[in-house]
Amino acid sequence: MIKTSTSPFVCLQCRLLGSQKTQRLLRNSTATRLFATSSRRYNFDHTNSSFNDIPVASRPPTAPKPNIDIKHIRQNPALYARNSLERNYKTQSAYPARIIKLFAQWQARQKDGRSMRERSNALRRQIANPSSIQHEDEDEGTDSTSPSKPPGTPSAQENIKNMTKEELIEEARVIKDQLSSIEEDEARLETQMAELALAIPNLTSLETPRGHEPRILSFINEHPDSITSSSDRVWRSHVHIGSELGLLDFAGAATTSGWGWYYLLDEGAQLEQALVSYALAVVTKHGLGWRQVAPPSIVYSHIAAACGFQPRDQNGEQQVYTLAQSAADAQRGRPELCLAGTAEIPLAGMKADSVLDEADLPLKRVGVSRCYRAEAGARGVDTKGLYRVHEFTKVEMFAWTPPDDSATAQIFDEMLDLQTEILGGLGLPCRVLEMPTADLGASAFRKCDIEAFFPSRRNLDRGDDGWGEVTSASICTDYQTRRLATRLRPASSSGKMTYPWTVNGTALAVPRVLAALLENGWDESEMTVAIPECLRPWMDGKEKIGLKHRRQQ
Repeated sequence: MIKTSTSPFVCLQCRLLGSQKTQRLLRNSTATRLFATSSRRYNFDHTNSSFNDIPVASRPPTAPKPNIDIKHIRQNPALYARNSLERNYKTQSAYPARIIKLFAQWQARQKDGRSMRERSNALRRQIANPSSIQHEDEDEGTDSTSPSKPPGTPSAQENIKNMTKEELIEEARVIKDQLSSIEEDEARLETQMAELALAIPNLTSLETPRGHEPRILSFINEHPDSITSSSDRVWRSHVHIGSELGLLDFAGAATTSGWGWYYLLDEGAQLEQALVSYALAVVTKHGLGWRQVAPPSIVYSHIAAACGFQPRDQNGEQQVYTLAQSAADAQRGRPELCLAGTAEIPLAGMKADSVLDEADLPLKRVGVSRCYRAEAGARGVDTKGLYRVHEFTKVEMFAWTPPDDSATAQIFDEMLDLQTEILGGLGLPCRVLEMPTADLGASAFRKCDIEAFFPSRRNLDRGDDGWGEVTSASICTDYQTRRLATRLRPASSSGKMTYPWTVNGTALAVPRVLAALLENGWDESEMTVAIPECLRPWMDGKEKIGLKHRRQQ
């Protein structure tokens, strides 16, 4: 059974060891309810008053240990708040200030517990070995650094020495209860800080335009203005073309699965396989080290959350398909599963909770997968037909790179070049965009989209110029690897363990490209769609798709 989750991926669970009351608090937290499989704890270093990011050893085997730089957020709250606002994450913009307040409360609870712990230790020593207090009194008297006390004031050790065993046990019990309450507060505050830090989006590249308007970098193939102004061609929607040629069946899918699903028939189904084969051939033919992967379509929810996958539709909703658990599995604390929204998620998860060698980077993978997105946008022109669907096939590129701007940019540019070659070979009019801050997802440091021209969508009176996204490429720095605990072992033995960076890019998303091919290749006079030459080897050599009763080869 599949259920749709409308809750955002706020963060991973931070499960802390402690009393039953602490566990109840954690089980009731938002993060725990969403991702009941991950565990993480920040230990405090009294020497420098900072989080050391030392993970707790006891945790579910499938849950990576996220390592978030909370100290950097506390030191730069204005930067993270402004960055969240620029990226359209208004709620998260308040998190840095909340982290600072929680940290102050945490410090106060640490201070409250310090004297109690000292008193508790002394009580335990007196109960176990009363003579130890006498030795401490003698040492205290000869310690020149000990603070002076008013004459006649008994020391803590003297008070303890004069107590009966029953009084010692009773006070130790009271202090234990008080310390338990303080430790529960500390655990709760640590969990809340970690939850907030994990939800804050990545920082943003200087290359990224601020605001809502993308920057055009280049065009691929002929500009659509010259096409539309120099011809009297009749432009039709891919929905009409696909139905006319018997390639698409939306009515049957609506009956079977509902709105947002579809059937590809005959040459439509053949085109899907041809596009996948073509994209893989382009990515792998250059000897650039792209290894093919067939990834799973079902992943743990905490893996998807760690990747920062938060798809947002027109209404700002964030949805994924999660798999319903049996009551027995939920009671045992088994990890929640969801359908992957993109192959980026299972590809990133391949190296979760593992260590990579710097000498092996970059690691480059290309995978074909079915993708599932429960996007519920308004049924307008941009969600019509194949443009926004719940299930589709996609070829995805993913790479781990050294934590270096230059090395990562090289892989990013390589992905853009491959995307350009794929779309250029298909003959589609496209434009390459540097996407603005308001369009970046949680994980992206920098993002470039390529939009294809959809003639049926062009309506200048409505403000629609006909462009629609068909590929995307993003640099995510260490946002994903920190959350997935993918570490990097340096080549030098004297170097410190760090985190690799990740880059991802769509090689080809089948439905949107197929829709663009139908619209741009349509010939009204012949009632045919031209098949790009690069796809013909996988289309039995056919040059055109026509009506069934007068098919043309």
